[in-house]
Amino acid sequence: MQKVFARPATLLETGFHFCPGCHHGIVHRLLCEELDRLSLADRAVGVPGVGCGVFLYDYIGIDTCEAPHGRATAVATGIKRVLPQQFVFTYQGDGDLGAIGTAEVIHAANRGENITVIFVNNSVYGMTGGQMAPTTLLGQRTTTSPAGRDCQNDGYPLRLTEMLAPLEGVAFAARVSLHNPAHVKKARRALQQAFETQLEKRGFSFMEFISACPTNWRLTPQQSIAHMEEQMLSVFPLGIYKDTTAGVLQKEGESANAVL
Repeated sequence: MQKVFARPATLLETGFHFCPGCHHGIVHRLLCEELDRLSLADRAVGVPGVGCGVFLYDYIGIDTCEAPHGRATAVATGIKRVLPQQFVFTYQGDGDLGAIGTAEVIHAANRGENITVIFVNNSVYGMTGGQMAPTTLLGQRTTTSPAGRDCQNDGYPLRLTEMLAPLEGVAFAARVSLHNPAHVKKARRALQQAFETQLEKRGFSFMEFISACPTNWRLTPQQSIAHMEEQMLSVFPLGIYKDTTAGVLQKEGESANAVL
């Protein structure tokens, strides 16, 4: 019998610590598939920030360098400049990258650092107890916004992809979702483009994954999928926002030429 699906070689054979219904495991698999496809494992360096993805080194068989909270893009910049032959990517959540790490990611993007930033957006602080994050939706209840996020007091959800894409140093920026198999396939294709951007030395590449957090949303995994599709995607539209090989494309649903 022909085997048609298998664990990526770079994905270590161990159980995840992630909660049931969490999508970090899918992102890990996509990363490993791409590392395998491009034969990058021997020269890849992952830089996880503080958050649910902090244990990247337990699951992916590559070199890793854990960064202080919010500083992953700064650490990745240093590694890439000292070891330009290495393939360097960060792995960060919305609290790590969108709050304490905002300055680091903006300036790394603006400088056009030849690194890839993986941004997992589940609209809440996952590891530390479900607090409101910069990406929390209006009206969304968290442990620090029990009545729901209020724009007058708390501002609006931060759209990192739209904020970074216009910067001249950014060569590729995309937002994808993991709420069904079709979108996982689209996410894989976009991740391939992001990785190839770094390999071609075109500059900064940014990949945002819309992900579920059933535990802190207080929803079942099935309800979380519906929440993503019905609530999150209207606030965070999917699409390739910038690709210097093809120009800027429209968001999903706005153009038949859009990849996503």
